[in-house]
Amino acid sequence: MKKIKIKNLVTNVLGSEIFYYKKIDSTQKEIWRRIVTEKIKNGTIIIADKQTSGVGTHGRIWYTSQKDNIAFSFCIFPNCKLENLKNITKDIAKIFVDIFYDFYKIKINIKSPNDLIINGKKVGGILTETRLNGETVKDLVIGIGINTSKKDFEDDIKSTATSIYKEFKIKIDNIRVISEFCNRFEKYLEREKIFYIN
Repeated sequence: MKKIKIKNLVTNVLGSEIFYYKKIDSTQKEIWRRIVTEKIKNGTIIIADKQTSGVGTHGRIWYTSQKDNIAFSFCIFPNCKLENLKNITKDIAKIFVDIFYDFYKIKINIKSPNDLIINGKKVGGILTETRLNGETVKDLVIGIGINTSKKDFEDDIKSTATSIYKEFKIKIDNIRVISEFCNRFEKYLEREKIFYIN
């Protein structure tokens, strides 16, 4: 594990600290571990090359067994009611759809609320988890997995999953995508008053 900085990041909170792991059980689990021990800053991001037990929705596994794919989780400590977050997963998906089109002219579809789809196959997913203090959201943890370069797929998903490289033979700059997502998402958070910049 090492602490890193990424280029073109122009946020105030998101990406306040960024930790990179070559291999980890799950970026999502690591964020929660740090929250429980209170060893984490608002906006912390965990990025990994490989996950041995990545977390998907409904308890499913998210496979990140090969390098050069997008796998990261981050936390924010919002000041809002749970109802303010009702569209957040879909809105995150829209941000990624826009980024891939703006940067690479790739069209990605959304299977509401949290799947990114190319040619009918899943290329990415978004996991949103919260912890409440009464009716207020205390912790918001979001995990992102996108198959940008994956070529070989596990038996149980090979018929339903794909990658951007497999479909378009395009090499994605993963860090550029993550950086641009953070820039756009922080503006979204401010606009929707999900959290406030001090």
